[in-house]
Amino acid sequence: MGKDVQQMTGGPPPMPESKSALAVDGSIGEGGGQVLRTSLTLSLITRSPFTLTNIRRRRKRPGLMAQHLKAVEAASKVGMAKVEGARLGSQSLTFEPAGIFPGNFDFDVGTAGSTSLVLQTILPALSFATSTSRVTVTGGTHVPWSPCFHFLALHWLPYMRRIGFNFQLELESAGFYPRGGGQVRAIVQPASTPSPLRLINRGPLRRIRGVSAVANLNASVAERQRDQALRRLSAVSKAIEIEILRLSSPSKGTFLLLLAEFENSQCCFQGLGARGKLAERVSDEAVDEFLDFLNTDGAVDQFLGDQLVLPLALAPGVSEVRTSKLTSHITTNAEIVKMFLPVDIEIEGTISHAGSLRIRRYIQ
Repeated sequence: MGKDVQQMTGGPPPMPESKSALAVDGSIGEGGGQVLRTSLTLSLITRSPFTLTNIRRRRKRPGLMAQHLKAVEAASKVGMAKVEGARLGSQSLTFEPAGIFPGNFDFDVGTAGSTSLVLQTILPALSFATSTSRVTVTGGTHVPWSPCFHFLALHWLPYMRRIGFNFQLELESAGFYPRGGGQVRAIVQPASTPSPLRLINRGPLRRIRGVSAVANLNASVAERQRDQALRRLSAVSKAIEIEILRLSSPSKGTFLLLLAEFENSQCCFQGLGARGKLAERVSDEAVDEFLDFLNTDGAVDQFLGDQLVLPLALAPGVSEVRTSKLTSHITTNAEIVKMFLPVDIEIEGTISHAGSLRIRRYIQ
């Protein structure tokens, strides 16, 4: 990376500057939107332009959707990037950032598009700017197919801080499917040099914390969710505390989130409400996933395992992670990361079973 970029980014070790655009095949692995988001994040951090083709080619509706376009818009503003192909349905995109530029940003994903996925795209990159940034994202905060706000705040954020990132997250209002309209605020301070992690043995279970929340619904719904979880988990642990929350939101919604803390790590699972869905079923979704986790030797859940690949690839040295389930998201993310960074990523295990990641970042 050139001297001007090192001065701009402050925290991470220098990385090679790409002289031509990297060619990324969007159909690699699971072939979803994560290929795009990981490429955007690493393009900003490494200042490497890329061209992405075959975007979501195997999906029922291939190409860029509104939510993906918002991630492109957010990344392009952070990087003052030149962008081609950013339109609905486009199956190719060229992205060329000028650097990483801190500031105050406000993005509206629209309806119930995931605020979390936009934040996870730009917050790691903004961490390598020279000064503080403030980001507001409006949209879905607790929606299917993405980590909810409380997953980010209670699970993802603590691990990112251990690695060396310095974020603050605040929920202004919750946004549920299909209306959305929730709002999250983030403050991003410059990161320290990232540190590797070793998460291979979770140790004994210490306690289970949880959140059972409703918005514009009777509190009894949240109480039923909590009570169902307590009934089912009583044989697993006596140290269980599930908080009842009433959230501000423009629409009705409900969720239950469980955070299990072990001696050396933690795991997190969520259940989301929907029209006609019993409160007990919302609770069961989170409890079922947690009990499945306990039947493995994973130190972290598969969701966090996926989300740690990129930040740990920025940390000089060797990181090791034992995940409860290897997924195509994890293997796909690893392939994209290796295109942008001087890393080796070894994956041991088979898809849908517990497995291990060993990430070695070379210092140049």
